[in-house]
Amino acid sequence: MHRAVIIGGGISGLSAAYYLNKAGIPAVLIERAPRLGGVIQTETVNGCVLEEGPDSFLSAKPAALELIREVGLSSDVIGSNDHVRVTYIWKGGRLIPLPDGMMMMVPTKFAPILMSPLLSWATKIRMGLEIFRQPGNGSGRDRTVSEFIEDHYGRESVDYLAEPLLSGVYGGSPDRLSVTSVLTRFVELEAKYGSLTRGVLASRRAAGPKAQGAPLFRTLKGGLAQLTRTLEEKIRPNTTVIQADAGVLERTDSGFRVRAGSEWIEATNVVVAIPAWQAGGLLGAVDPFLAELLSGVQYSSSMTLALGYDKATFGHPLEGFGFLVPAKERGRLVACTWVGTKFSHRVPDGQAVLRCFLGGAADEAIINESDEAVVAIVLKELQKIMGITAKPSFYRIARWKKSMAQYTVGHQARVTSIEQRLAAQPNLYLAGNAYYGIGIPDCIKMGRQAAERISAS
Repeated sequence: MHRAVIIGGGISGLSAAYYLNKAGIPAVLIERAPRLGGVIQTETVNGCVLEEGPDSFLSAKPAALELIREVGLSSDVIGSNDHVRVTYIWKGGRLIPLPDGMMMMVPTKFAPILMSPLLSWATKIRMGLEIFRQPGNGSGRDRTVSEFIEDHYGRESVDYLAEPLLSGVYGGSPDRLSVTSVLTRFVELEAKYGSLTRGVLASRRAAGPKAQGAPLFRTLKGGLAQLTRTLEEKIRPNTTVIQADAGVLERTDSGFRVRAGSEWIEATNVVVAIPAWQAGGLLGAVDPFLAELLSGVQYSSSMTLALGYDKATFGHPLEGFGFLVPAKERGRLVACTWVGTKFSHRVPDGQAVLRCFLGGAADEAIINESDEAVVAIVLKELQKIMGITAKPSFYRIARWKKSMAQYTVGHQARVTSIEQRLAAQPNLYLAGNAYYGIGIPDCIKMGRQAAERISAS
């Protein structure tokens, strides 16, 4: 009988295994893929560091940086080059920079908004008047992001700010995503201040200059797989890694048993750290209603395409972090990051790397296209948007099917129901991006909490 079994070897499962190991508790980790790390995958080509999944994490959420420091990777942490951070929006056949001072879709400086051709004068006036909005205008119910932002700043702000930003981060539509779950802080500011602009400005003053000086994103020089590889090394002495499919999970008199391939493994505690739709299929024999709740969490698929170029043949200046393509202007390309500008140490001098994003809830079909078709689609759109005619020296494609949880309206109520079912299932724990946040720090935090609860018991 094992003390703990972890199902899933992504960052959530690896974090649970690490913190169990730190507490002196051996575990069994089951992962069906041939490698650990989940969507965190880094490759180096021609000296270029290519992230095939996430490329960074938010500095404002501490769990990732805490873990990185614990495993001895502090010296490899780098921040985004925020002094050159410009994000462009493709509108009307040209790349238009987001106005300075935008906090996602909330303006905090009015002069740049007034001068920007991104938004109409009607929207600019509405943004200016929003600062006088008083508390009490919010409905208090869960709404879509579109309803929320349109209520404050108008529909154009949804189409050219909220939609492209959230498509790039969540792979979802603001017409379906829950503002309470996706933009929780903005909902809190609305309740307190009425005006989002006034609330963001007050929060910045309260945070002080030190918090404002931190880079928006952090990552590792050699890629985020540095972290997952290091975690794997740290857990190996006391963690048995089984690379097999966890096909069945059942409750026993003393805990649980899980079938990994042809082998049955018994354990007192189980951490289920796989996507919710997979967890739902696994937990049907343990709690059918919990399984139904988990299966109801929607997911979108996505794809990244990294294109490497000889900079001498490139031609287009890479002054900024990249661009977003709103749905109203979109072909198939959702966004593009200019890797060498966003992060130092990622692209050698003389080369350029474009990291392109496709798919999401509005274009699931793209993931089934051939590599050749995807490259042809993107090159055609890059020629239109950036004027690039040079052929890439290399490309790499990563496909992530049903990997991004969608926090649709009602998500918090669903999570509350999941918590209630878990309370009736002692020694069963969930971790992953389907519950309290989609980022790396959120997943690490859930893995750590599961380990701490097992250790405490």
